[in-house]
Amino acid sequence: MSHTYTATYTRIKAGYMGQLVKWPEVVTEGKDLEECRRMLKDALHEMVLAYQQQNREIPPGR
Repeated sequence: MSHTYTATYTRIKAGYMGQLVKWPEVVTEGKDLEECRRMLKDALHEMVLAYQQQNREIPPGR
């Protein structure tokens, strides 16, 4: 099963902060928008793995 999530990006001193709207625990930072997007995808992947290991329900996307 595949989910699609909407992300928000905020300009911060260090670059950008990215966070998923429907899963706010998934948050990261990057020096530029491209890096932030890449890091957010990685953070999402890791959070999915953690939820699966804990038998927790993965939040629905959009």
